[in-house]
Amino acid sequence: MKTSGSIGPTLSGKRIVLGVTGSIAAYKAVALLRTLLSEGANVHVVMTQSAMKFVAPLTFEVLSDHPVSTDLFEAHQEMKHLSLSEQADAIVIAPATANCLAKSALGLGDDLLSTMLLTARCPLILAPAMDGGMWTHPTVREHVATLRARGTIVLDTEEGPLASGRIGQGRLAEESAILEAIQTALAPQRDWQGHRILVSAGPTHEPIDPVRFISNRSSGKMGYAIAEAAQARGAQVVLVSGPTALPTPSGVEIIPVATAEEMMKALSTRLAWSTVVIMAAAVADFRPTQRASIKIKKRERIGHTLNLERTSDILAALSAQRTTQLMVGFAAETNDMIAHAKDKLTAKGLDLIVANDVTIEGGGFGSDQNAATLIDRQGSITELPLMPKRTLADAILSHAQGLLHSNKRSIQGANPLAGGR
Repeated sequence: MKTSGSIGPTLSGKRIVLGVTGSIAAYKAVALLRTLLSEGANVHVVMTQSAMKFVAPLTFEVLSDHPVSTDLFEAHQEMKHLSLSEQADAIVIAPATANCLAKSALGLGDDLLSTMLLTARCPLILAPAMDGGMWTHPTVREHVATLRARGTIVLDTEEGPLASGRIGQGRLAEESAILEAIQTALAPQRDWQGHRILVSAGPTHEPIDPVRFISNRSSGKMGYAIAEAAQARGAQVVLVSGPTALPTPSGVEIIPVATAEEMMKALSTRLAWSTVVIMAAAVADFRPTQRASIKIKKRERIGHTLNLERTSDILAALSAQRTTQLMVGFAAETNDMIAHAKDKLTAKGLDLIVANDVTIEGGGFGSDQNAATLIDRQGSITELPLMPKRTLADAILSHAQGLLHSNKRSIQGANPLAGGR
């Protein structure tokens, strides 16, 4: 059973300032820091004097591999309240106390963290934590409303056992909710809003008998990364997936399949619904002409010939059936990559093909990284270096977005009454 989750590092290359204020929940910021690092972020920690009463700065320093900033007037330091915020892609304060919310809303700057917020121009995410009914106090609610009206992301607190022993509203939001808020804040422009993207991923299993099958080494990670990135950029996404052990990306509808025939049926059923089709699956090229109903015993396999037949060319079939859909294919090659990819682009009538050398060190099947060359119908060839598959997914979507705009202009130029894709 697949669960919701994320495919690969989602914050690669992002510089995040993690602010920690004086709440008993400060210890939870340690786990959040580790998660941000695992997602590929470069994290600098800023602590208030009160926060240091709960967790020692050394803990954050060792984990982040950066000095922890605590003092606006530290000797021999550059102007941290300027340099940290100017270089940050996002500032996250978790936990944020009622005092932190008040200073942020009123524009007070009496320490490094609050002064830094006055200079920040990047997304700001606040995850409050407080006790004793403070979260529902009218003044706190006013400060939260003021911050949200300015565009600050202020998460709601959770209900449950508090440090005082009471049960109530005030617990720090779950780590997954904080991470999702950061990912949303840092997501590219929602340029796929209104589009319906049909993605295929993973291998197919073509049965020989009830326990054996023909397949390939595809992990499904590239297709899942594309589905996740497309959803984050505002698209409705349906993911048709062969057998994998990957978690389903949040907000994505998944249709599990096993064989090429099942994948063909699922994709064909959703083709008319879609505006874009991205065929990242590695479909088995052959299947046995006959499937044994019981397990073939070893002694029966001596001298046994396995007769094969071709599976359906799903991408070619979908391309032939399409109306206005943008079609994107993949070409996993071991030699003459560009030539083979160009031939496939033309033969199957695609708008864009993503070619990758599966023998490249550090990339290919099963890896969290990949390098690719994008070749489109206009003859453009774009080489992309080895990068996380989630980052590559965004690059593919951005290139496809350009083709959508180009196609819309050409249709409207040919017929002023025609609509775009």
